[in-house]
Amino acid sequence: MSKSAAAVLAIVAIAAAAIGLYALPSRNAAMGGGGLDRAVARVLAERPELIIGAIQLAETRARAGQEARAREALASNERLLLGHGDDAVVLGNPAGDVTVVEFFDYRCPYCKRVADGVFETIAADGKVRLVMKEWPILGPDSLFASRAALASRKQGKYAEFHRALMAERGALGEQAVLSTAARVGLNVEQLARDMMAPEIEAHLRQNHALARSIGLEGTPAFVVGREIVPGAIDAGALKELIARARQG
Repeated sequence: MSKSAAAVLAIVAIAAAAIGLYALPSRNAAMGGGGLDRAVARVLAERPELIIGAIQLAETRARAGQEARAREALASNERLLLGHGDDAVVLGNPAGDVTVVEFFDYRCPYCKRVADGVFETIAADGKVRLVMKEWPILGPDSLFASRAALASRKQGKYAEFHRALMAERGALGEQAVLSTAARVGLNVEQLARDMMAPEIEAHLRQNHALARSIGLEGTPAFVVGREIVPGAIDAGALKELIARARQG
């Protein structure tokens, strides 16, 4: 039995006992005995609103716990998250009054979908720091692309290369990454050497640990002010998040 199924059964058992339909069974019976099955059926038939309310309460408490843990993680990782380290990738206005953090993967179709909107929103605002968190979670090709992107910083072309990679709609294998690098004016031989630097590996490991510590499960994901926003968001939603962050 899964943890979620066991939790629901436990809620049902408590609700049933609360209205006196049956005595709470032993632990073994609560985990799947026939008496529990009959009691569950009876509760659902006679007082379904109690079960619904109990489940909603459990879900609300679980969400509250997750949000509290996320806030604690944001506070404890604030320096790394906001890109105050020497190896941080910061675009937009470095002295901006609001920081938008984006976790992304170059092979993620949803990341590609929102890429232009993110850059256009940041450019139009003019007062936002954009911290880029390479998080290659979709396989070896994603890892290769992230290594190449981070290495492009030594040639001063990260932003151009990033946007070109996000604009690619075909398979993004190694050859496609290197061809894109050449197209934006990067020295591909130097790039191939630089992307093997140990500091790039350390950077990616740090990003992965940071994403997990704040509870992220996939890309894209954004942090704006004190809000964690998983999934693709459009320009309008991003503007609203920035406005809320400015209000504190």
